Amino acid sequence: MNLTYEYKTEVRTALLGRRDNFGGTDSAFAKIYGLSGAIYSRLKAGEIEKIISDSQWLQMGRELEVQTRKSTWKVVKTKVYENIEGSIQFCQHYSASMILVDDCGIGKTFSAKNVVKGLKNAFYVDCSQAKSKQQFIKLLAKTLGIDPKGKYIDVKANLKYYLGQLDHPVIILDEAGDLEYTAFLELKELWNATDGFCGWFMMGADGLRSKIEKGINSKKVGFAEIFSRFSDEYIKLTPVGVADKKAFRQELLQQVASANHTGTVPVETLVKKCLDKETTLRHLDTLLKISA
Repeated sequence: MNLTYEYKTEVRTALLGRRDNFGGTDSAFAKIYGLSGAIYSRLKAGEIEKIISDSQWLQMGRELEVQTRKSTWKVVKTKVYENIEGSIQFCQHYSASMILVDDCGIGKTFSAKNVVKGLKNAFYVDCSQAKSKQQFIKLLAKTLGIDPKGKYIDVKANLKYYLGQLDHPVIILDEAGDLEYTAFLELKELWNATDGFCGWFMMGADGLRSKIEKGINSKKVGFAEIFSRFSDEYIKLTPVGVADKKAFRQELLQQVASANHTGTVPVETLVKKCLDKETTLRHLDTLLKISA
């Protein structure tokens, strides 16, 4: 493995850029990316070579989404993006909690990840990567810059305490429907411990709604309480009516296609293909690449 100086410089730049939106200490920020406070200080001072291994550079590059092959994909502020942005900002400002349940492939994850990049003390967690309660708490701790090692009960206690020290933190829980039952229950404990000073925004597709409703209907411990704490309702952006839903999807596809179209096939043709097959933005991405 032989990483270039340019790549390391780009990773360092991305790292320092991300620091601006983190309200904790340099040491806590460094832990998010597996660094010691001392190493981070050296990086901040301009050192690059021979202070961390190539595998650590790669890990940081991956977590910071540094791409050597530059993506030409443009961020489009669709209705989905604007609604998610507004909801996350609301949750952060008022330390409120919401649940967004909507169709797959409308840009929920893409939007949330981009919104988080521009907000201070906003943290994105992909729950599909940490389904058990221990995995979930450790991933959340690492995302906030807390050492995830040690006794589970201590990590969780440190997590709750630390959230209370940050200025208006907000946690985005994507793919929340993938969490196991015991992990899902941890949300109630975390919410109770951070009530009034931490915002929560949960996202998922039909599986999340099914999990919550099944738990409530079967009177399974925790589900009614969690739903109540997350405002007792689901946010849904896609209209229900057939005509309205088609118009919503057409506008979404048209906006994204127009901004990212570089090929010879007309935008209208690509959008029509997606509408006819009832496919999503992911399929549109494929069609745009083929056209280009």
